[in-house]
Amino acid sequence: MKKLKFIVFSIFLVFGSFSTINAQVERNSELFKILKSKDSLLFKIGFNTCDISQFKNLMSEDFEFYHDKSGVLNSKEAFIKVMENGLCAKTNPYKARRELIAGSMKIYPLYNNNELYGAIQNGNHRFFESFEGNETAGNIAKFSHLWIIENKQWHVKRILSFDHQMP
Repeated sequence: MKKLKFIVFSIFLVFGSFSTINAQVERNSELFKILKSKDSLLFKIGFNTCDISQFKNLMSEDFEFYHDKSGVLNSKEAFIKVMENGLCAKTNPYKARRELIAGSMKIYPLYNNNELYGAIQNGNHRFFESFEGNETAGNIAKFSHLWIIENKQWHVKRILSFDHQMP
């Protein structure tokens, strides 16, 4: 009996691993387009123009942000507060802009019993810094975002921003 269980388990592992070889979705897939749109709302509108409402709409209530240079923010509220009082403060002469590096974004769907419940978005992005209107190229970094479907809506639950390097 133990031998039969081992054989069945081994077959499951082998065939299960084949299904993950090409786990990244195609760029023309609906999932890729949805998360590229969410990325645009989060960064092109939210981050780049300091539209805080985008963070409120797109972030999970159980949000966490991990940054290799500035540490951890353990909640949606903490992240929004940092943005409102820091980068997006009206009196702050420093501004930042983020661009997704073309072709770098990859999406990996997450399933539970064949039902899509989330996705991992990986890619590279470049930041630009502006002080009193003079913009200069900043660092390039890698990112991973965990997107989860909550109440039939996509929300970013975890953000990891790492490997920040000056070009």
